[in-house]
Amino acid sequence: MGWKNTASYATLLAGAYLAALLFSWFFGPRLDDWAYDSMFNAYRAQPWTPEVAVLAIDEFTLQGYGGFRSIRKPLAKALPIVSAAHPKVVAVDVLLADTSDSASDIPLAAALESTPRLVLSSELIDEDRVWENPRPEFSRDAVLGHVHAQPDKDGITRSILLEQRVAPGAAISNPRELRRWAFALEAYRVSRGARIVENDVLVGGLAKKTLRVGERVIPVQLGYDKVGGDPKRLMRVRYFPPGMAVPRVSMKRLIDDPSLASKLEGKAVFIGLTAQNIDIRDRLFTPISNTPGIEINAAAYETIARGTFITDLGFQWVIPISIGLMVLTGLAFRYLPGWWAYGAGAGILVAATVIPYVFFTYGRVFPFSISASVAWFGTLTAASYYHLVVRRNLRIEQTSRERYQQAMHFVTHEMRTPLSAIQGSSELISRFPLTEEKRKQVALLINSESKRLARMVEIFLNVERLSAGQMELKRESIGVAEMLGVCVERVRPIAARKHIEVTLLASSMELSMVGDRELMEYACYNLLTNAVKYSPQNTQVTISAGKHENQVRIAVEDQGIGMDQKEVKQIFQKFYRTKKAEESGEAGTGIGLSIVQQIVEQHGGRIDVVSQPGQGSCFTLVVPAPSGAAVIPAVERR
Repeated sequence: MGWKNTASYATLLAGAYLAALLFSWFFGPRLDDWAYDSMFNAYRAQPWTPEVAVLAIDEFTLQGYGGFRSIRKPLAKALPIVSAAHPKVVAVDVLLADTSDSASDIPLAAALESTPRLVLSSELIDEDRVWENPRPEFSRDAVLGHVHAQPDKDGITRSILLEQRVAPGAAISNPRELRRWAFALEAYRVSRGARIVENDVLVGGLAKKTLRVGERVIPVQLGYDKVGGDPKRLMRVRYFPPGMAVPRVSMKRLIDDPSLASKLEGKAVFIGLTAQNIDIRDRLFTPISNTPGIEINAAAYETIARGTFITDLGFQWVIPISIGLMVLTGLAFRYLPGWWAYGAGAGILVAATVIPYVFFTYGRVFPFSISASVAWFGTLTAASYYHLVVRRNLRIEQTSRERYQQAMHFVTHEMRTPLSAIQGSSELISRFPLTEEKRKQVALLINSESKRLARMVEIFLNVERLSAGQMELKRESIGVAEMLGVCVERVRPIAARKHIEVTLLASSMELSMVGDRELMEYACYNLLTNAVKYSPQNTQVTISAGKHENQVRIAVEDQGIGMDQKEVKQIFQKFYRTKKAEESGEAGTGIGLSIVQQIVEQHGGRIDVVSQPGQGSCFTLVVPAPSGAAVIPAVERR
C-alpha cells in the first residue's frame, strides 16, 4: 500500500471515528443505559456483611394491623424494640404529615422522641414549592431528608438525587429549608456524627464536585431532572447484586418476637413499605428489578458506607481508548493477511464489548456506545477498504496473467512464420548438399528471419511496456512513404502466392510523422498481411498515405470478405475473430489488431474502419502530424 493509499486509508478511518462519535452522541444514551443494566445483572461481587437492614412494612404487617392507614400503631410498638438493638441510625420512610387519631399519634410521638439518631422523610409537593414535612410532634429531635425519586428517561432509577431544592420564587420562611439532603445521605451523616462538606477536588487533573462526610468523599455526578433545568447533583447507586438481597425483618414478626431485633443490632435500620400493590410510588424499577423505595435508599446508604461508588470515566480516558481501538482496527486490516485480519477485527469487536464491563468491575462507567460504535464503524470501514484493495490487487494480478497469455498467443501467432523459415532453412542445409552460393543464400535467409524474429520480440515488449507506463514512446521523425515501401516489399511474396497485387499510393515522399518507427512499421505491416490473408485470389490491396487537417492518414484497403457493423465494433477485442475469418482457414489468434490499436493509441491516434460484407474493408490509421510541417493533401481512396 503506497503513501497515497495509506493517507486515504487513514482519512477514511478518521471519518469513521467521527461518525462513531456522532452516532454515540445521538443514539448512545439509550444503548449505554441498556449496557449499564446488563452489566449490573452480570456482575457478581464478593459477598459481604451489609451495614444496613430493612424493617419491612410488608403484606403480613398490613394484614395484621388493618392496612397502611393504621401503620402508626405498629410503628410505635416497633421503634422501642429497634432502639434496644442499638442501631447506628434509624431512618423512617413513612410520611407523617397528616393528623391521625390521638390514640395512635401520642404513642408514636413518644416512640420517635425516644429513638436516638433518627432520620425522617420529607417530600416536595405543589410543583416543588412546599415541603411535606412530618408533624412537629414527630420531628422534634429528628433530622429530615428528602425521598424524591430520580428515575432516568426510561423510568429506571440508577441514581439518587443528593440534594433537592425548592423551586425559585417559592415562599420559604426558613432559609435552611431551601434545600434538603437525600434521605440516605442524611442517614449516613447521622450514623457517623459528621457534617456534610461541599468542595471541589482534582481528579485526573480535572476539577470535580464532591461531598465529604467525615472521612468519606462522595463523587458527584451532574445531571438534569428537567429539560433546560438547573443541574442536579446525583450519585449512582451500587445495588445489591442478584442473589444477595438487603437483610429484611418483618415489622409484624418483630413485634410478635422481639428476639428478632438481634438481626438489627448495630445496623443502619431503614423502616419503610415493601408490600406490593399498595402505593406504586413506593416501588421503582432499578437495573436489578422492581424494587421498594426503602430498599433503594438502603442500597444508597450501603454504597456510601462501603465507598463502592460508580463514577463516569472522563474524556481523558474515553477518547484515548476509543482512538486506540480505531488504530488497532486499522493496523490489523493494514498488515495482517486474509482471514487473520478478519479474525483480528472480530477480536477487537469482542474487546470493545468487554472493555466497559472491565471498567464496571472497578466502579467506572465507560460509555458502551462509544467503544461499540468505534469498533463497528472502524471494522466495517477497514474491512471494506481492505476488500477493495484486495480486489484491486486481484485485478492487477489478473491483468498480468492476461498479458502473459497474450504474450504466448503473440509468440504462436506472429513468430510462427520466421521460425518456420529458420527451421526449414536449417534443415535444408543439414540434409542436402548445397552449392556454396545456395548455402550462402540460405544462411542470409536464416540471418534475416532471426533478425526479424528479434525485432518482433522487441516490438511486443515495447508495446507492453508502453501500455504499462514503464517506458516512453520514441519521438523520431518517420518518412511515411519509405516506411510503407518497406512494408509493401515484405508482404509482396505472401501476396504473390494468391496473385494479389499490392499497390502503394503516396502523395509525396516528404510526408512524415513523429513516433516509434518500428512500432508503426509493425502496425502497417500487420494491416497489410491481414488484407492479403482475407482477400480472395486475383484481387488488389492498396495502401495510401496523405495528410489532412494536421493528421497523417494511412489507409489499407482490400477487396476481401468484409464485415458487418456488429463485427466492426468487436474486432479490436483481444482474441476476437469474425465468423468468416474462422471459416477462411487462415491461421490467426485475434490478437494482432489489438496490438495495432495499442500502438496507434500510444501515438495519440485512432483507427477508423469502413467495411461491408463481401465488398472488402478499409483500415485507416489516423495520427497527429508533426507541427510546422507543410500541409499535404491526403490521397483519396478509390
